Amino acid sequence: MRQPIIIFVIAVFLFSLPRVSPAVEDDPGQAAMRADAGQSGSEVPAEPEEAEVKPIPDPLEPWNRVMFTFNDRLYFWVMKPVANGYNFFVPEWGRIRVRNAVSNIAMPVRFANSILQLKFHAAIAELGRFVVNSTGGIGGMFEIVKPNPEIGTGDKDLGQTLGKYGIPSGFYIIWPVLGPSSFRDSVGLAGDYFVTPESYITPFIWDGLAVRSYERVNDTSLRIGDYEDFKEASVEPYAAMRDAYHEYRKSKVEGGAYEGPLYQEKDRR
Repeated sequence: MRQPIIIFVIAVFLFSLPRVSPAVEDDPGQAAMRADAGQSGSEVPAEPEEAEVKPIPDPLEPWNRVMFTFNDRLYFWVMKPVANGYNFFVPEWGRIRVRNAVSNIAMPVRFANSILQLKFHAAIAELGRFVVNSTGGIGGMFEIVKPNPEIGTGDKDLGQTLGKYGIPSGFYIIWPVLGPSSFRDSVGLAGDYFVTPESYITPFIWDGLAVRSYERVNDTSLRIGDYEDFKEASVEPYAAMRDAYHEYRKSKVEGGAYEGPLYQEKDRR
């Protein structure tokens, strides 16, 4: 049963890779200008090249649109009401402490991917930051040492690592609950699972589901309004989400700062 599924995934992945476009014939007017320039001995100034925008392939668009609608309803009907109720009982100060602790526990993922990216200074910095925040910061609830992009500390995952080694993102896919992803990032997410401490602290499926659901509610409570603003500013939210995710992941692989919508990092306190 697994072999047909694997073959199908590989086939879709290969199908989604960018194809080389055939050469386009010159415009007759431009050809004539070049001919005249050749006769007169002058050169025609080259037109400035425009940056080619390569959208992520989306061969699973029917599935993705269904999942987009599902996640959209899940947010407005479940996640947002629960997060608003959670906000009523837990002040922002406490919710930030929870977010910091969760980020601190995920250090092994960042450490392992720093090693895989051959950024050993970043791996050492991550380890040192973890020790300081875990001890002086009471389990990481207080970030005494904050992420420093200049020395490489910050979010790193296996999807980003694969991208740095030249592996293309592949096709776009939206997972229920988890949200936007790509073939490469989905593989990376599965790989990161094995170095995430929570996977071993909560080995039973229901325990793990409860912990991750709480983390999701806590994170949503700190970002209420972002998704609403994103949808309101988008003519076609599905396409806007796809493009925003692609640009965000592209910037992560290239090591630059992403200034687009929805995926901006909140101030850490």
